[in-house]
Order: sequence, then structure tokens, then C-alpha cells
Amino acid sequence: MTVRRVDPRLPTSGPPPLAAGAATQPRTALPSAPPGPAATSRAAAGAPLTEAPATVAEVTQSGEQAAQQPPVVEAPESGPAAVVIDHERYVALLDGTELDLTYLEFELLAHLVGHPHRVHSRTSLVSTVWGYDYPGDGRTVDVHIARLRRKLGVERRDSIVTVRRVGYKYVPDRT
Repeated sequence: MTVRRVDPRLPTSGPPPLAAGAATQPRTALPSAPPGPAATSRAAAGAPLTEAPATVAEVTQSGEQAAQQPPVVEAPESGPAAVVIDHERYVALLDGTELDLTYLEFELLAHLVGHPHRVHSRTSLVSTVWGYDYPGDGRTVDVHIARLRRKLGVERRDSIVTVRRVGYKYVPDRT
């Protein structure tokens, strides 16, 4: 059995030290976007990709563009008790009368009205309206839906429909 001596001055973890006089290879940067035809042909020929990596600002900007959702479209309603979402003034109108909503109630109603007839799970509503890092659960959504129904009044409370064991949907023409 051979015992190998370890020099206590050498690091015990990490990459192995280079031998004296050894040259290091230049690092190659991975492209941040799909490479163009020239880069693809170089990579196929075995040449390293030399395109510069994306900067933090470029990555942040592209992430923000992907995260931007199209503006919410008001539900195509007509009639005396139509719910209209005014994003510029940040108000919801019921039959032309402004509803007194909290920030989260407005966001929840705007999301439901903007996607009529679509069923939203409680989990998706929590992540969309409250944010991904919110520690709440589906019960939080239930409480806010109940408050919204009260504020919509007797005539419009049934426009927010509970889909059992799934979530909620907004049905604009339901009376």
C-alpha cells in the first residue's frame, strides 16, 4: 500500500493546480441567443463559439419583455350592469358607477374580466394576482372572491362562477 503525502499548503478542493509552465486554454463563451448560421457552421466544424455572452441588462430586458402580458381587454358586455375595467384610472365601473375596491380586489376582478369564460384555478390566481412568492393558499382567493361578489351586488354577484374543485370563472352575460 502506497501512502501519498499531501502538502497542507495546497488547497483540498477546487480544480487541480496547473503544472508549472502549462498554458491555459481560452474560455469560450456560450451564446445567449440562438447562434446565427456562421456560428452554427463554426460549431459543427469543431471551432469554439466566440460570441459574447449577454449582459445583465440584456437578459433583464428580454425577461421583462417576455413577462409583459398583453393589456387586459374589457369583457364584451352590454346592458345596465356591465363591469368595465379602466386601467388608466385604476378603477372598475359597474353600470357607470365606480366600485370601491382594494388593490388586490381590483387586480383579481381585472384578471377575471380580462379572461371571460376561462376557468382559473386558485393556485394560478394566487401566483398571477398576488405573485409567485406569496405564502397564501386557495382560501385567500375564496375570501377575496366573496368580497368581490358583495361589492358587485345582488344583480352581478353571479357573474363570478365557482367551478367546484377547480376555481373560478367570470361569465359576463350571466344574470
